[in-house]
Amino acid sequence: MRYLVTGGSGFIGSHLVEALLERGDRVLVLDDHSTGSTRNLAHLGERDDLEIAHGSVCDQLVVDEACEHVDRVVHLAAAVGVKRILERQVNSIITNLHGTEVVLRAAHAHGRLPVFYASTSEVYGKLEQVPFREDLDSVLGSSALHRWSYACSKLMDEFLALAYHRERALPVVIARFFNVTGPRQSPHYGMVLPRFCEAALAGAPLEVHGDGQQSRCFLHVADAVAAILALIDAPKAIGEVINIGSSEEVTITQLAQRVIATADSGSTIASIPYAKAFPSGGFEDMRRRVPDVTKLARLTGWKQRLDLASTIAESLRWCRAQRGAAAADPR
Repeated sequence: MRYLVTGGSGFIGSHLVEALLERGDRVLVLDDHSTGSTRNLAHLGERDDLEIAHGSVCDQLVVDEACEHVDRVVHLAAAVGVKRILERQVNSIITNLHGTEVVLRAAHAHGRLPVFYASTSEVYGKLEQVPFREDLDSVLGSSALHRWSYACSKLMDEFLALAYHRERALPVVIARFFNVTGPRQSPHYGMVLPRFCEAALAGAPLEVHGDGQQSRCFLHVADAVAAILALIDAPKAIGEVINIGSSEEVTITQLAQRVIATADSGSTIASIPYAKAFPSGGFEDMRRRVPDVTKLARLTGWKQRLDLASTIAESLRWCRAQRGAAAADPR
């Protein structure tokens, strides 16, 4: 198959591109490199089955031309990271809303290409009923808190994708990712595990926002990619919304402690109030974020392979390798 992967130079995207190529598919990557990097795909070298195009999913002509030459679309491109979303508010909303509209329209125009759309666990908002099941309500905060604009824009993208499916027979699959992490994830946009790994290896304090008792479930990117591949090959997943995540819950303080122990680091933990971590304001956190992945398992047979200990260890190895490479670079 020939795939268009938007955001294919990003963290999840680069791992997916690797997996598609390994199984014999051809891939066209479209990425504006606002958060992704060509370095994430550099190890693949020059090859006939991979094309990398620099461009935005908001560019209708670029996306339309890309869809002429593929059989399927995996739409991963989006504004990512709480820090970036708070700092670049207009751009984040436009990228999520308009970019998805452009992709869906082009996929429909070119023979109703099947589309996999990457949504987020953020759409559940402040829901307190855990684990989060796909048919539960979303509970979003006030529009005065810009933090919720990301969740709202991704939820609107879901509505639009499902409308294209129901009204125009476009085959779509929507996946809600829960804290996917691992090698190649950048610490620069507020992602917690790579931020902790970088601090632990530097012997610096690990900054835990708030009281540190908020909990998350971290999924290794390899397991997330396995779920994506399973879903795009599952006819029963068309028209469905499916959670992708881990069932291993951990508080952020516990995560920091485990990173320090695994790294054998002398780092300490520093509690940082939200107001100091996000001085621009507009931030509000949720206490727990736990997915119900029953539907994913039922539709595809998917099972999580890598636990949190493995994920932390691999993230530290990758971070250590990056630090070594940077130290060896004479520039």
